[in-house]
Parts: sequence; C-alpha cells; structure tokens
Amino acid sequence: MTLDDGHTVTSTGAHSATTTSNSTTTSGNFTTTVTSSSQSLTLLVGGQTGGVNGTNATTTATSTASSTPVVNTQPCNGHAEFCARKYSNITMVAAHNSPFVKPGNAAANQALKVTAQLDDGIRMLQFQTHLVNNTLYLCHTSCDLLNMGPLEDYLTTVTKWVKTHPYDVVTILIGNYDYVDPGNFTGPMQNSGLMDYVFTPSKIPMALDDWPTMSSMILSGKRAVVFMDYQANQTAYPWLMDEFSQMWETPFSPTDAAFPCTEQRPPDLSAQDAKDRMYMANHNLNLDINIASISLLIPNTASLNQTNAVSGYGSLGKMARNCTAMWDRPPNFLLVDYYNYGNINGSVFEVAAEMNNVTWDGKCCGAASAASSVMPGVSVMSTLLLIAGVQYMASIF
Repeated sequence: MTLDDGHTVTSTGAHSATTTSNSTTTSGNFTTTVTSSSQSLTLLVGGQTGGVNGTNATTTATSTASSTPVVNTQPCNGHAEFCARKYSNITMVAAHNSPFVKPGNAAANQALKVTAQLDDGIRMLQFQTHLVNNTLYLCHTSCDLLNMGPLEDYLTTVTKWVKTHPYDVVTILIGNYDYVDPGNFTGPMQNSGLMDYVFTPSKIPMALDDWPTMSSMILSGKRAVVFMDYQANQTAYPWLMDEFSQMWETPFSPTDAAFPCTEQRPPDLSAQDAKDRMYMANHNLNLDINIASISLLIPNTASLNQTNAVSGYGSLGKMARNCTAMWDRPPNFLLVDYYNYGNINGSVFEVAAEMNNVTWDGKCCGAASAASSVMPGVSVMSTLLLIAGVQYMASIF
C-alpha cells in the first residue's frame, strides 16, 4: 500500500490479512479488535498488551488460515502497540504554546523549537494566533509582548517533519485569540502543505468510540488532526474541528499546584457527556504577576522540575493518576510548559508511557539545553514595562 506522501508500506511493519468485517468494542480504555476472514487488506496492528489501573491498552485477536501469530514491528507514534488502538485511546504529551521559544522573554513557554519537540515525542502542538493586517501571527497575549512570526512559516516547518515521519500522527490545537472567521486559517494550512495530511472526521462531533485506529490514519496518510478552540465551523470547514464539542479541559492556565481534575471548559458540561469525549489535562503551572493595572500569567519556571516530575505533590505523574482514577481513563493530552524539564530528563514522556501501558525508551531531550530559558526576575519586569509603555502610547494617540 502506498501512502499519500509516496511512502510504500511493505511486509516489514505490516501484514496481509483476509477480512470482510472488523468489529471493535471499547470498555474504558481497553480496545479489542476481532478480524474475520475473506478479502485481502494490508494492516498495521499492535501487539497484545494487558492493561492495569485503567491505563490505555490494546488487545488484538486475528482469525486467519494461518496459525502463526502476526506481530507488528512498525511503531505507530513510537510504539507498535499503538497501531491497533483508536486515536482516542492514547495519551500524548502536548507542548503548551509550542512556538513561543524566546530566551529572556517572560512570555516564552518552551526552550526547544518545534522540530526538536516532535523529534523528542511531543505529539500535540498548541499555540495562540492573532490576526494582524490580514496575516495570522503567533503571538502570546499581545504581538508587542512576544511575536514568533507568521503561522504559515511555523506550519511549513511542521509539514516538513510530518512528511518525513510517515508513521506518526500529530495533533494541532489552535487558539483563535481574536475570534476570527475560520476561513482565515485555510490559506496557511494550504500554503504550508499541511492540508495534504489533514484528517477529516467521519462525523461531527466525534465521540470517543468514533475515532479511527492509528494504523488506519497512518495508512490513509491523513495524519494531522487539527482542532480550534473558538469559532470553528465544521459545516464550512469539516477538517478544522471544534475543540470543545470533542474534548474538554481541566482548569485552564492553572495557578494551583494541586492541579484538580475537574472539567472547566466547556462550561456546564455534564459528567456523562464528559465521559464520552477526550480530555486534556492542563498541567502548566503559572504565576500571576500584577503591577499597577497590568496583570500577566507567566510560567512558574522555578517549580518546573517538580511540576513536570513523575511523582510527588504538584507533579504531572500525580495529576495523571488522579485524573485516571476520577474519570476511569487517562487524559488524552498532557499539556506542559518546558517539557524538557523534570525530575529526570524526559519525565513527561515517562508519565505518558505509564498512562499508555508501554515502556518509554528514555531518549530525550533535544540538542539545546533549557538552562538559558527564562526564570522569573528582571525579564518579567522588563516585559511588564514594555506592555505598560505600549498601553500608554496607545492611550495618548
């Protein structure tokens, strides 16, 4: 089978099976796929894995003419076990404000750029956009505070990575800060080339069991899943998925190190509806800085090693386990700042591996060091003074 980007799937990492029907049932986070005999298909399948403590798991049983068990060795998003799982049955690490890499700027959220993020295992890229002179820019709160350039340039870099990694599914969560018409996002998606890989859902909205398996997404070549928080219109743009009708979030921009697992966005979502959607654990601890009339939430970088740790109070591991216990399934996305910090190098990926019931390979993080990333101090003051100056100049002209 040939993928949309020209890659060919051969017998290595795939197998030919005879099938007429596939039936999938899901109970909690366990997925069982049974395949019966009939016509030839090429499939990527995961190995048989048992689950514990509500973690994601896959069990695959195949009935064919051969008694030889088929074992897939081609990883899907880094793990062969993921191939037979639904997209909605995997926990992924998400880079909060992925493009905002700026040493010395208090509004930065990451130390390593997007290519390094993806190389290390980040599989959701979240960011905020602003429309300036009919061009979408990547800005944090204000383009005067932190502007990382046009959205199209960033997506072009992402597309280059997606094109060269045909067995990976990447998720993008767009923050539509200015509530602009969703049609504004079509140009950057098309011009960057990412539209060639964008997944279009089979129904609107997608509930937990509606999502396809990772292998089917990979074999179709539609490996970029795009959500937008506000103003999505899936009637006009079905590929640009409305975030809050298909997933919910724990408290946004948290300043509480206890990191509650309660549902906050969208508001007033019933517990029953929440159980039928994916969810994101917001685990990026913030400081609320106030000077005069200026208020700014910035990453609490002083606590990063514990915030991104595997265990202990305020850790990502503790929150993930708490949320799993509360909702009877792990979070789908773990949103973090400075993912390369932690009690060990790559601790955020160890937490995700625990939620997925797989073994993390221990490889992380990037070529650059986080040592130069911003710490609260003079840079915070200079940033606030910059905002104050901009606001003052705007008020007198």
